[in-house]
Amino acid sequence: MANPIEDGNPSGDPAPEILEGRIWVDGCWDFFHHGHAGAMLQARQLGSELVVGIHSDESILENKGPTVMTLEERIAAVDACKWVTQSVEYAPYVTSLPWISHYGCKYVVHGDDITSDSSGEDCYRFVKAAGRFKVVKRTPSISTTDLVGRMLLCTRTHFIKSLTKYLSGKEGHGSAEERKVEGEALTERMRLYATDESGLKPGSSVWFWTASKDAKGDDTEEEKGDFSSLCQGSQPKPGQRVVYVDGGFDLFSSGHIEFLRQVIRTEEELGRREGWYSKEAAEERVGKGADYAPAFIVAGVHDDYVINKWKGVNYPIMNIYERGLCVLQCKYVNSVIFGASFSPTKAYLTSTPWGTPDAVYHGPTSFMPLTFDPYTAPKELGIYREIGEHNFDSVNAGQIVQRILKSRDMYEERQRVKGVKEIGEEAQRTREILEEEQRLKESSS
Repeated sequence: MANPIEDGNPSGDPAPEILEGRIWVDGCWDFFHHGHAGAMLQARQLGSELVVGIHSDESILENKGPTVMTLEERIAAVDACKWVTQSVEYAPYVTSLPWISHYGCKYVVHGDDITSDSSGEDCYRFVKAAGRFKVVKRTPSISTTDLVGRMLLCTRTHFIKSLTKYLSGKEGHGSAEERKVEGEALTERMRLYATDESGLKPGSSVWFWTASKDAKGDDTEEEKGDFSSLCQGSQPKPGQRVVYVDGGFDLFSSGHIEFLRQVIRTEEELGRREGWYSKEAAEERVGKGADYAPAFIVAGVHDDYVINKWKGVNYPIMNIYERGLCVLQCKYVNSVIFGASFSPTKAYLTSTPWGTPDAVYHGPTSFMPLTFDPYTAPKELGIYREIGEHNFDSVNAGQIVQRILKSRDMYEERQRVKGVKEIGEEAQRTREILEEEQRLKESSS
């Protein structure tokens, strides 16, 4: 009996037509970061459809080393990227021509770095030989290896004091001219990540909130602050509810993604009860240009120093720029506010570009030891909503760091293969002590 996977037909179904605009990318996609999203964005810009292959935990372990996230968690991250048309799990580690042909993909896209299998051979040698390989630029200054290093070494050099100043070249490393060039490049990347699902047209809107440190990180200051726009993408459409969520979104993972997805589902259910999906209502929206979802999701992302004030150690592992891009690429979000207030006060909520939101959502648990309730204002306004437990509600930056610490030897070997200096037991012990001190602080608060 024929084996459909060995025959290049993993599903056993008839193969679709191979199309010039149907692009294939594959990878591990381990704890998803904006570098992964950048590869998907560039690939999508080369075609009209993007099929993303996801390697199994077993094949990654054999060829590269252990994964941090499970296959299920990695699938959730890929499926949430707005530029992805379809995901395919258990994709072969060495990209196969019959496999990509079965999914109707003419070309395979990958970054300009080299990926090798366990034998040291190029994973893309077969598609390269067939002339069906395209190269895109690798996103600089971000990688899974770098993030693991931050966790094990407890470094804070990735923190950004003021994102707006960093983007304008007033803060950062190097000369004034180097900072200016870097800031312009980072700003342009933000604009790219704000594109729609085609990667070519305006999509999400991007905002910055400027206010005092007390207003940003505590509940003592009622400040309207100042909202400034980087790009005016999508705006709420007639009848849409404006829904606000906020968080650190550190190591943007399945926990964050499922929370956002549940917010969408809750709003869809509300819309269903209120007749949003009736034939008449849908026809009316189409008559005005296009049909659309019942909710417009705005995500506020907190500054690095705000998260570190409450969570300590060297959290966040990703800085605000990196975390914000992860949120921006997510298909469940319509707008992102960088530097959002940790405690959305009445002054803050009523001053947003859309006015007071119709709802403010929060998850069932908090990752930080708080001495106050940040959501007092939305509760008093009657707009506070809570998402209950879900399959990934325990997945957060703290848990991911613990996964790394428990398997330090394996991850250090992975780092060594990548040419990264050995971390050592002393750094491991330092991290463990700091994490324990933080846990004690949380339990006593």
